[in-house]
Amino acid sequence: METVRTIAALHQATAPWRAAGERIAFVPTMGNLHAGHLALVREAARVAERVVVSIFVNPLQFDRQDDFQAYPRTLAEDREALAQEAVDLLFLPEVEEMYPRGMEACTRVEVPGLSEVLCGAFRPGHFVGVATVVTKLLNAVRPDVALFGEKDFQQLLVVRRLVEDLNLPVEVRGVPTVREPDGLALSSRNRYLSPEERGRAPALYRALLAARERLLAGEPPGAVEAAGMRELEAAGLRPEYFSVRRREDLEEPGPADGQLVVLAAAWLGRARLIDNLPVDL
Repeated sequence: METVRTIAALHQATAPWRAAGERIAFVPTMGNLHAGHLALVREAARVAERVVVSIFVNPLQFDRQDDFQAYPRTLAEDREALAQEAVDLLFLPEVEEMYPRGMEACTRVEVPGLSEVLCGAFRPGHFVGVATVVTKLLNAVRPDVALFGEKDFQQLLVVRRLVEDLNLPVEVRGVPTVREPDGLALSSRNRYLSPEERGRAPALYRALLAARERLLAGEPPGAVEAAGMRELEAAGLRPEYFSVRRREDLEEPGPADGQLVVLAAAWLGRARLIDNLPVDL
């Protein structure tokens, strides 16, 4: 596995692959890799001859400086994990490489509508930071396919929309959420949980499962959302939202909408947990 730190070196490394007509898959990450990230890497190796992974903790998508500073950075362990997979190239840019004029002066990418609801309402500017860095990374790597986890479902839709609207020549693939045996979605932020909090954390997934059953039984979305909030609070979590949305665009569903998704975000100690579950009526 080769490692490069500049966009120029990245282009130099990938040019022979492109010349040979090899398909390139890309997995962007912020590091602190877990089995969910490695599932993306394995899917990338399945759909392409070459795999590029980036590790970049993007300051532009953090709404709090203390959260950015505290984000776990485990580069040595990450490199070791990636070396065991079919990864051809690791892209490790510095902030100055991604934002050479500084973040305040950089051009930004915004996806209206999708970015302001749910997580966007509680993390102002977050999805502008996500959309901007993903656009820059896709333009730098120029992959044929890019892979994102479905756990971050709103992020996945934001990326799909920006790729479509900006006519970027890349296929965006979602990869199913990887969970612990008790249902907790894998996340780098799970390491913030104390042992006692870790025992309560699966309540988020259980509330999503219960919401799906209620929707399938014909309960209206508003009642399902209220019940989900109560369940999270009863389990000792501090919910930000528990919402039933239309899966294609996160709009509130109408009576004729059958492809839905239930999304939730809640705090447990220092950890902000998010998860979602699709529902087909």
